Amino acid sequence: MIGVLGGTFDPVHFGHLRPALEVQESLGLDELRFVPSRVPPHRESPEVPADHRLAMVERAIAGVPGFVADARELSRPGPSFTVDTLRELREEIGAERPLLLVMGMDAFAGLDSWHRWREIPRLAHVVATQRPGIEPATDSPCMALAEVADSVAALQGAPSGRVCFQPVTQLDISGTAIRECLRSGRSPRFLLPGSVLHYIAEHRLYRDAAAPSE
Repeated sequence: MIGVLGGTFDPVHFGHLRPALEVQESLGLDELRFVPSRVPPHRESPEVPADHRLAMVERAIAGVPGFVADARELSRPGPSFTVDTLRELREEIGAERPLLLVMGMDAFAGLDSWHRWREIPRLAHVVATQRPGIEPATDSPCMALAEVADSVAALQGAPSGRVCFQPVTQLDISGTAIRECLRSGRSPRFLLPGSVLHYIAEHRLYRDAAAPSE
């Protein structure tokens, strides 16, 4: 099974990485692809260029088995629509291999605001991550288009069309807070990997002065 995790990753941090690892391990994914968006449709443009955000992802996941940086959206013109990425991946992996789109519960609840959202369950399973003990967003419009998978075997048994609610450790870390930390001259150490912090310092990202390094 192949998972897909999209985002601006501006910068990538442990709030992305820890839940991603738990999803990979819990669902037995062969690959989890981190897909930085070039032009995010639902939020403001990233603060740093695409090549830097991709490089930070590559450094953050280096050496983690099954974690892959996928640059396909960075070379595609126009808004970075998830449905286009899933369609490309489906063509690459074939019609039968399970493909899983990983997202947070807030995104899942608002999936009907996404471009051509009704096509998404036809292309992939949807994995909605949640804090343990929190009720899933069963009122999401996606629920009318997909059945709930109650086991890993249910995901493995079909290429798409199912919803999985996956508890994960959700860390209260945001790229916005990290960027503000850097701009104010404070250290964001322990919020993101040392390799990413070093890259930020090396390339003087997010502020005029060099960021503190590990």
